[in-house]
Amino acid sequence: MPTFKNFVAVDWRAGKDKIYFFFKDTNQYSRFDLDENKVEEGYPADITAHNWGGFHAYAKNLRFGFTSSALGGSWGEGDDILWLFYYVGDTPMVCKYDQDLDKVTGNDRVENSLWRSLLPYFDRIVAGTWWETAGLNSVFKSLTNDGYYITFNYETKKTTYSPITSSSWPGLYRYKNRIITAVQNDAPLIDTYYYIFLTNNEYIRYDLKNNRAETGPIKVNDTSWPGLMGD
Repeated sequence: MPTFKNFVAVDWRAGKDKIYFFFKDTNQYSRFDLDENKVEEGYPADITAHNWGGFHAYAKNLRFGFTSSALGGSWGEGDDILWLFYYVGDTPMVCKYDQDLDKVTGNDRVENSLWRSLLPYFDRIVAGTWWETAGLNSVFKSLTNDGYYITFNYETKKTTYSPITSSSWPGLYRYKNRIITAVQNDAPLIDTYYYIFLTNNEYIRYDLKNNRAETGPIKVNDTSWPGLMGD
């Protein structure tokens, strides 16, 4: 079985809910259909200008990404925006990808974007998500590779950098230094899960609304993520 590493997972909300996996070593990506619970036919596929427009040249330098709804859109654009964070040389950048239009609508330096408060932690962030729970619709949380997490409120512009502990992220503390990437599944009507992928081909299913790990590490294989591991 291949070792599952050096990849970034992001959520796709426009239309049918999906999770996209970017495999940086091979410059390919896969689309995981959450409703069908499997990787779609024809994937993994090469990342090209045809399928990722102006972002394709930067995909190998992708660090993390997440989707927001009704934030960052403008007239003539959709509500579901995928934010892809990457480097150009030593410069942190963000690509604004409109999922409804299925195209890039902007690339900018992070320092000039609404995500500028993430800049001091940029090279440590491995995952982020919109913490879409009751009363917290303006909050985004990011996980880092040094055992910390970042909370950013885009309305108040307040940003905090705090350690992952047994009380702040129940069930994750023991694995805080093994995180590769993480992605939200907002498809269920009641539960919202955050899949946190770890080293050693494992992941944790984190209950976002109740703020606790619902499982310990589970093996990533063709039973838990059909088609994701490839041949």
